[in-house]
Amino acid sequence: MSGTGYRRAAWLPGPHLGTVYASVARPWPRPPFRRERWDLPDGDFLDVDRLAGARAGAPVLVISHGLEGNSRASYVRGLAAAASRRGLAVVAWNFRGCSGEPNRLLRQYHSGETGDLAWVVDRLASEDPARPILVAGFSLGGNQLVKWMGERGDDLPAPVRAAVAVSVPFDLEACAVALDGPGFWPFVYRERFLRRLRRKALRKAAEHPGSLDPDAVRRSRTFSEYDGLVTARLHGFASAQDYWRRCSAARFVGSVRRDLLLLSADDDPLVPARSIPVAEARGNPAVRLEVTPGGGHVAFVSGTPLAPAFWAEERAVAFLVSRLGTAGG
Repeated sequence: MSGTGYRRAAWLPGPHLGTVYASVARPWPRPPFRRERWDLPDGDFLDVDRLAGARAGAPVLVISHGLEGNSRASYVRGLAAAASRRGLAVVAWNFRGCSGEPNRLLRQYHSGETGDLAWVVDRLASEDPARPILVAGFSLGGNQLVKWMGERGDDLPAPVRAAVAVSVPFDLEACAVALDGPGFWPFVYRERFLRRLRRKALRKAAEHPGSLDPDAVRRSRTFSEYDGLVTARLHGFASAQDYWRRCSAARFVGSVRRDLLLLSADDDPLVPARSIPVAEARGNPAVRLEVTPGGGHVAFVSGTPLAPAFWAEERAVAFLVSRLGTAGG
């Protein structure tokens, strides 16, 4: 199940340079998005970006971003641009509170939140039941995607033909331990995420007095602390460990019944290689797992400094398009 066709960029050695470059320094594709606000049944909303100019009835690709990302993230835009070149329509949706405007309710999003993804897919299916739907998710969004597919099994909406999940944190506890560990790079990744998460949590605490302990939130410096103080408390888990156990995607790989491609790197600095569910993927004919030698986290950079390429985005679109001729289920 090794990844084929990927050759890591020699000018970005090691897992960290590629990961950082892909996140903050890569050329940013600018596909023409049109923003829409979709009101949710519980009174909240989702901000959704549709790719402008897609032909009527074209298969639609639903893209989910990663932790503290959004629909304008470089990897989302990169995948949208690659999909557009293959004639696909695109809907890139923002998790609650990630579009640049705080969501209305106390609840936020988390790695195991599949209700909003299901609602987005159901809405698109109701718009045009004959239109094929493809789904892709990156990192946290990939964890949600795999969990949703496993939860639903044979009960996925009929238009859903296939899905791709990139750099999935299959074991949330193992990933939290890696990020909470000692050293320069874990600190960099951890603080980049937690700084934003603390800011959002403190806003919720101010808007909903008594919901959270603001002082404890300010002091939180690890994912273990934050997920115990905020994620678990706001979303009905007994503890951070309970949240991690119940929401880790690895538990759901064996129950997937629609074509699913999993793309991982063996040197992902956020996802320990030992947490990749190799046996579960091998035991499920609906799942194809490709683990590349190198590639970092949501990176997979190849090419040259003047002409970088992003293998996972092209591989994802090729896989998804190849499944359009097959019936879902």
